[in-house]
Amino acid sequence: MAFKDRHDAGKLLAKELKQYKKNKDAIILAIPRGGLEIGYELARELSLPLDILITKKIGFPGNPEYAIGAAGPKKEYILNEDVILQSNISESYIKAEVEKLSSAIEEKYKRYKGKKKLSDLKDKIVIVADDGIATGYTMMLSLRIIKKMKARKIIAAIPVGPPDGVDKLREVADEVVCLSSPELFFAISQFYERFEQVSDEQAIKYLKEANE
Repeated sequence: MAFKDRHDAGKLLAKELKQYKKNKDAIILAIPRGGLEIGYELARELSLPLDILITKKIGFPGNPEYAIGAAGPKKEYILNEDVILQSNISESYIKAEVEKLSSAIEEKYKRYKGKKKLSDLKDKIVIVADDGIATGYTMMLSLRIIKKMKARKIIAAIPVGPPDGVDKLREVADEVVCLSSPELFFAISQFYERFEQVSDEQAIKYLKEANE
């Protein structure tokens, strides 16, 4: 299954989530930056508020595109312990990456939201949106953070992801909506006709416009 772009994927996802339309207890949390194009379309189609949850992958030493875990706000993180042990990745490397990423995340929150805090998620139905998963660590960490915030129901909403990654999400989320889960999976971008980088400026615009 190929999507024209993230906007197309977001509209298709919205059709699968229509039971939550105009639900006063529901909110969409997008993972910037690509996830905001998905979240924007979900917010518009479902008439729900949009907010963000920023998590970033922890890259393998010398190969930052290969995720060995993810870091989030307040130095929250998860790791692929098997890869770390097999590759003998040092604790000092992990600690330094978590510090660096957590600092970058705090700065990004300030840029996107100013002094506004993350929405109160207690007893909420939370739809977590991204443009897809590869290893799934940024989404997994997002789901765990939301669980700690005592959400009533957590839904992971993605256009595409590999079967093993989607199964991991089911361990934490109450519901997973994934439009396509092919066995042959190399990168999220292979399932989009257009997959341009989303700038911070564009992402902030989507966040603002979705809530007007």
